[in-house]
Amino acid sequence: KWSKTQTLRRRKGTPIVSCYEFNEDKIQVNSSKLKFSVKQTEKDVYNITAPFAADGKTWIAGRVEDRDSEYSRIGFFEERDGEWVEADREEFCLQDPFVTRIGGKLVLGGVEVFDDRENPGHLNYRTVFYSGNGVLDLSRFAVGPDRMKDIRLCELEDGRILVFTRPQGETGGRGTIGFRFLDNLEELNAECLQEAELLEHQFIPEEWGGANELHRLACGKVGVLSHIARFDEKGSRHYYSTVFCFDPETGKYSPMKLIAERKDFQPGPCKRPDLEDVIFSGGIVRLGGGKAELYCGVSDAEGQKALIDDPFDEYENK
Repeated sequence: KWSKTQTLRRRKGTPIVSCYEFNEDKIQVNSSKLKFSVKQTEKDVYNITAPFAADGKTWIAGRVEDRDSEYSRIGFFEERDGEWVEADREEFCLQDPFVTRIGGKLVLGGVEVFDDRENPGHLNYRTVFYSGNGVLDLSRFAVGPDRMKDIRLCELEDGRILVFTRPQGETGGRGTIGFRFLDNLEELNAECLQEAELLEHQFIPEEWGGANELHRLACGKVGVLSHIARFDEKGSRHYYSTVFCFDPETGKYSPMKLIAERKDFQPGPCKRPDLEDVIFSGGIVRLGGGKAELYCGVSDAEGQKALIDDPFDEYENK
């Protein structure tokens, strides 16, 4: 039993739409909406990062998009008096930003959407990476495999880089999690990411998911903010925010535990009816004292945050 946190347990022989049970001692969530000031009006901001420091300021990166479109750009929002105001800079036409720091450099990733040459009339996608000294100084340096999202990086104490991947198809089904290690960022490319070792038993065949943010813990292990998703019988999507612990020394990992779901956040609009029950884990800020802030995209239309019990605390003590 996971203390103060929901644990995902699947009942054999039950429909996928009702395969989740939760412990009664549910994690306490206190959520609020974030206010974004966008350069162009009538745009949604969602699938946001947690706040991060760069250029002497605090920023959030977010997916900026029309309600009826999948073509988006990444906006960089500076905190000003309780509001997040978009900076005037060159646009990255990408989805779902994520950030980390490696070798002292800021590393930004996002999903690039483009025409599928093999399937005319359809779209393809891939993860691309930028690095630099700050938000105003980012250069593209690597590209992931086609049709792979949720690639995440973490610099370990020994200087190696832990990479989490999300293969799909013959290898990964609807989408699972793989991992591998790199000696430096110059080794990051599409070919090496296809060689990742898979984490077994984190998903059943009807589910999919991926890593969203990697946290190096004081104990030497890595806390993984992640998500798990499924379709119901009507084709609607259901996304949940989860975490687990990964040991770089042994390759062992804990079961996933659920830390938040859509109903834990404030009511609001959705991009489409089938996306109403969706939250997309963006990032966690650990506050100390057993608390943390979870930042999420909500219903593919908004960015919200939630004050929660720090889900990584229990891993620090093992």
